[in-house]
Parts: sequence; structure tokens; C-alpha cells
Amino acid sequence: MSKILNVGQLGKTYTSGSKKLTVLDAISFEIEAGETFAIVGPSGSGKTTLLGLCAGLDEPNEGFVELSGKDLSDLNEDERALLRNKEVGFIFQNFQLLPTLTALENVIVPLELQGQKNAKKVGIELLGKVGLKDRLHHYPSQLSGGEQQRVALARAFSTRPSILFADEPTGNLDEETGQKVVELLFDLNKEAGTTLVIVTHDLELAQKTQRILKLKGGRIVANETVSI
Repeated sequence: MSKILNVGQLGKTYTSGSKKLTVLDAISFEIEAGETFAIVGPSGSGKTTLLGLCAGLDEPNEGFVELSGKDLSDLNEDERALLRNKEVGFIFQNFQLLPTLTALENVIVPLELQGQKNAKKVGIELLGKVGLKDRLHHYPSQLSGGEQQRVALARAFSTRPSILFADEPTGNLDEETGQKVVELLFDLNKEAGTTLVIVTHDLELAQKTQRILKLKGGRIVANETVSI
């Protein structure tokens, strides 16, 4: 298997006045293509910061991130955006759907940005897979939280990304709805063969992945293979 993500001695600090806050300190790990991977830790442990660095949304003070064989520090902002557009999918805790677009339009926007001709067909098919074929023309405000997150799932998989970053994907959902979303996430992921990286404080969700990276105070305290 090939490595899709390689992180070496990653460090991130913020300076506030004369104070220096270290958010991440000497973080190193690798993820194989097609692997499911969870990053867990208490609030403030640096999980979301690490996710942002791995996806090239932010730059580290130290160390490196290689995504799909490319060192992100060698790329400028436009090149990183291009790489993300081609290789990366995102799912966020707060859904981040565009309120003025319908469910279908939200799903096909990334495809249209890539210039794909069959965007509408792919969007309808994916929304059918997440159980929303009768909600194609509903706006986010007309959908429940669980339905909005299912639209976000369909959108994330629409471009067939190599790697998908999910930041607390069930954080804003009740337990039952969250479980349904998790099942769909893993089903779609298995079908597409995508590498899945989940940031979560939910250990039960983390246990569904193949490997768990535990953070505490910005450092790795464990990197464990899950025995299923």
C-alpha cells in the first residue's frame, strides 16, 4: 500500500503578546491509502489544528506534511487549493451547506467547479444513496440536522476524493441520528475506497476505524491499531 499522508515532526505555535502557545509539538505519523483513521483527544488537545495542517488549510511552524506524495510546504496557496480540490473531501460538524442552494445544488457545486459534465446525474445518485432522493430541491433551512449532514456526506464524496477529513461529523446530532450518519459515512467510504480521517471526541466512533491516534496537550500519547 502507498502512503497518502505523511506527517513529520509537525509543530504549531501561536504568539499572543509575549506569550507563546504551543498547540502541536513534534507530531509524526503516516496513513496508508484506503485506511480509516481516527484522531482523538480532549478539547484543546490540537485535533482540529492538526486536521487543518494535514489538509493544507494552515501552515505549520515546524515539520512537514506530504499529501498524495506532495510536500505542502513546497506549494503556494493556489497550488494547495488546487490539490485540495482534486484530492480532498471535507465533512464539518456544522454542515457548512450554502443556504441559498438546494440540496442537489450543494452537492453538485464541487463537481461543476471541476468542470464535470455529468454533475447533476452524480448528485441525484449520491443523494439517493443517503436516502434523500425526495429532498433534492429542499433548501438547508427546510432540512433537519441529520438530513443536512447527509447532504454534506453526498457533497464530500461527489468528487471521489483520495482522502476525506471529517471534523466531529456527529457533533451537532443526537445519538440516533449520529449513528445513522456514521453508518452512511462508512458505507460510502467502503464503496469508494477513500482514505478516511475522522477527528472526534467520541471513542465509540473512533473504534470503528482501523487506527486511533490519541493526542493530549498537543503531543501524541498513543498510535494504536484497532482490533475488531
